[in-house]
Amino acid sequence: MNGPNLTTRSKRKEPPHAVDNRHPKHHRPNGDLSSGGDNTPDRPDEFEPPYEEYDDHDPRLSALLPAGPDTAEWQATIQKVVKNVVSIRFCQTCSFDTDPALTSEATGFVVDAERGYILTNRHVVGAGPFWGYCIFDNHEEVDAYPVYRDPVHDFGILKFDPKAIKYMPVSALPLRPDLAKVGVEIRVVGNDAGEKLSILSGVISRLDRNAPEYGDGYSDFNTCYYQASAAASGGSSGSPVVNIDGYAVALQAGGRADGAATDYFLPLDRPLRALKCLQEGKPITRGDIQCQFLLKPFDECRRLGLTPEWEAQVRKAFPKETNMLVAEIVLPEGPSHHKIEEGDVLIKVNGELLTQFIRLDEILDSSVGQPVKLLLLRGGEEVEVEIEVGDLHKITPDRFVSVAGGSFHSLSYQQARLYGVACKGVYVCEAGGSWRFDNSENGWLIQSVDHKKTPDLETFIEVVKNIPDKARVVVTYKHLRDLHTLNTTIIYVDRHWSKKMKLAVRNDETGLWDFSNLADPLPPVPPVPRKGSFIQLEHTSHPAVADLVRSFVHVTCTMPVKLDGFPKNRKWGMGLVIDADKGLVVISRAIVPYDLSDISITIADSIVVEGKVVFLHPLQNYAIIQYDPKLVDAPVLSAKLSSEEITQGASTYFIGYNRIGRIVHAATTVTEIFAVTIPANSGAPRYRAVNVDAITVDTSLSGQCGSGVLVAQDGTVQALWLTYLGERNPTTHRDEEYHLGLATPTLLPVVKQIQAGIVPKLRMLSVEFRAIQMSQARLMGVSEEWIHRVSLANTSHHQLFMVTKRTFEREEQDGAAALLEGDVLLTLNGKIITKISDLDVMYSHEYLDAVIVRDCRELSLRLPTVAAHDVETDRAVSFCGAIFHRPHHAVRQQISKLFSEVYVSARTRGSPAYQYGLAPTNFITHVNGKPTPDLQSFLDEVVKIPDNTYFRLRAMTFDSVPWVVTMKKNEHYFPTVELIKDPTEECGWRRVTYEGGRVIEGEGPDGVVAPAGESTDMDVEAGMCD
Repeated sequence: MNGPNLTTRSKRKEPPHAVDNRHPKHHRPNGDLSSGGDNTPDRPDEFEPPYEEYDDHDPRLSALLPAGPDTAEWQATIQKVVKNVVSIRFCQTCSFDTDPALTSEATGFVVDAERGYILTNRHVVGAGPFWGYCIFDNHEEVDAYPVYRDPVHDFGILKFDPKAIKYMPVSALPLRPDLAKVGVEIRVVGNDAGEKLSILSGVISRLDRNAPEYGDGYSDFNTCYYQASAAASGGSSGSPVVNIDGYAVALQAGGRADGAATDYFLPLDRPLRALKCLQEGKPITRGDIQCQFLLKPFDECRRLGLTPEWEAQVRKAFPKETNMLVAEIVLPEGPSHHKIEEGDVLIKVNGELLTQFIRLDEILDSSVGQPVKLLLLRGGEEVEVEIEVGDLHKITPDRFVSVAGGSFHSLSYQQARLYGVACKGVYVCEAGGSWRFDNSENGWLIQSVDHKKTPDLETFIEVVKNIPDKARVVVTYKHLRDLHTLNTTIIYVDRHWSKKMKLAVRNDETGLWDFSNLADPLPPVPPVPRKGSFIQLEHTSHPAVADLVRSFVHVTCTMPVKLDGFPKNRKWGMGLVIDADKGLVVISRAIVPYDLSDISITIADSIVVEGKVVFLHPLQNYAIIQYDPKLVDAPVLSAKLSSEEITQGASTYFIGYNRIGRIVHAATTVTEIFAVTIPANSGAPRYRAVNVDAITVDTSLSGQCGSGVLVAQDGTVQALWLTYLGERNPTTHRDEEYHLGLATPTLLPVVKQIQAGIVPKLRMLSVEFRAIQMSQARLMGVSEEWIHRVSLANTSHHQLFMVTKRTFEREEQDGAAALLEGDVLLTLNGKIITKISDLDVMYSHEYLDAVIVRDCRELSLRLPTVAAHDVETDRAVSFCGAIFHRPHHAVRQQISKLFSEVYVSARTRGSPAYQYGLAPTNFITHVNGKPTPDLQSFLDEVVKIPDNTYFRLRAMTFDSVPWVVTMKKNEHYFPTVELIKDPTEECGWRRVTYEGGRVIEGEGPDGVVAPAGESTDMDVEAGMCD
């Protein structure tokens, strides 16, 4: 696979650690088109191992390649073969069955030039929606789509239009499975990501090894594989394995992960049959009895009960065979259940002595719906059973339903075989939106919804259809790895951001998945008042402190679309009620980052009400949200906020929410109050607190709690204990969070305005300050007189503040009347600034009279402040799987120049944006040569682009590196959507879809659920608002 843009599953590459007999598949993630610049890397996912590739100088290859150049005969063969080999670049647009959403590259080869059929691997074609194209040896490009993917074996067939190839003759590579023999010299001819031809040599050493297992996810089974020493590299999945006569004798599929130069090839018997069926217009029947067999040598078969008499007969009939077929896994409730047992040795099928998978496949494929007779040896005893052959296609899902941000389909035979469970149930292939359970891993089976059993997909659809929007229902589910444990959770059903319940059905004629709307949402049930009572804190010496639990509420915030670089989709924490009569709650902005969200507020652990955002502070890391107090029949207490600053060394009482949502408390002492500098996240700028004082306390509980308060003995809240979102750790790839206190006096002006029904319109200085000590201030040119005045003004902290970073403002300020980096601030409006809280004067003044020191000179400036109430994102566009909006405040805090008002904030895995390397933190300046200085001009241009055609984007990286990306538009899976903040809408945002030249108010007919997950790539979540 190509470049650092790796996929999330080890099945597409080497596993996290080298394990014998685990084999990587060889397609490549698409990453060499990523943009330049250190701030726009395509990082691997969390816990992603590095991908190992072999280059032409790898010593492991030199031992395998011929000592000299190929003979003239081989050279002539290779020249003929390479014209049939294509590079396949593709997207699997959403998670389905064993496959995650991904973009990647692999290889295929033409097997029917007249009809345009290409043979490649099944793990390339995938089980779900596929969108891709092929590049021929002369670099002509043509669209391709799947017409067949085998339910079990690792091959699939793509179709292209041969007439689209104009500059070279297209010929087919003949399939000759009969020519694969031990000792045959072969070449693996792969098109290495369309950049260079990869030709590797080897010799077939085995024809009878079992199919390689790839761990969790897709694996082939019930077939033999060939083994050779070829050391094929990433990108070679689907390569033809050819002999000296130019015939394809096998299909490249996988290789060892432990450095051994060993590769595994799929026999071509079943691909050849499937191809002939397609050519003749016949259905490709596939039969199965839901039993996995393995090839086991005679010595092991003897231990399992193979008698000398039967061994003699088998050896006589098949003198070159050393293995027999032995039952390994029998699926419960399948055709073989109670008839075949694990360890049974297969002797005959329909009276025919049999030792090979190929012949077993032939019999089963031709007997769908009919019985077959099997003669087995079980512990030395002969057992004859009759089993009806099932239709393999019927237990392979070809449809999925998307609702409330999640996607579901029937459990596949692949998953059932992997875990040895019955092939039935509703499988969660995309656990997003409302269906994001506590554990984010895949493999969940839904057991019931709203106290109704959901044994199959049809029942599940009927149950969910009848659940109103915004309902909270009980869901039970199990994991495939642990069917003994029944998990129970309560979900909030979101049918307002994603209104439609969509059914996607595979169409092998067009290669697309056709979408239809199964049901529109039922309106939410009007909320009714609920009663509740609060817990009582025990072992507290001060009743007023204990009483404060009546001010605590639990807040959960779910973000259906990722904006502003925020890395998570769901956060929870404790909020503090500051006005029970009006239902006002204050909470960290690390919990409620923006207002395109669903907020649930739980009061007294029993009453759940809806919340909405009232105010977001641009700098101080808090938000104010509101609920309807008429729905709450509980003795909620308005917390009293202190107007006096808490001091270092002061005794206080800490009450917090720990990691499991329990209230903990302890008497403690304030250890430090300091001007905190939260590190900026260079990979994807997102909200962070600046110009704010932080408080630390002397208790271990402070590190365990992300939410809480510091309380005086009389119950007055002296500080909020908040979570501050920091940078992403480059080693662990986790987002750092800091737990610190924020003194309450700074909140009071804003709270009073909101209580009075006034929307706060704050002003601010567009700079970031850092505290400096007097020794540094002296070197910066601050006079001794000012140093003395500072020591008198603040006896506990002798400090001043220096400008470390300017926030870029769209309306350029006069340089003479603006603060610059390196300026030392002495006074604002006549007051010496020695504490961060002294800066709060800026929030209420349009101009500030300042005295500063610049370049060792004392200056008096009249500083203009800028409006702070319009810095939040109020419009976004989703296009080709990427989210675009105005550069948010965090971007302007970290950049010295805006290249345009079109900023890439996030992208979806499996999308064109991901495939072509359009990374978050890029700015778009032109579309097809037309300038796009703002979001409206960008939208006007991209809407004009016809579907499935290429266009050019001129972009600028965060590090000021210009580049051009060419992309192909895909409206079927990734329609263009505009999100507009609109207070008249119930959820506060309006959605407009642009699809097929039409403008649709609300959600369009097509489109997949975006993949879930957190990453530096800011994966876009499912659903948006109508």
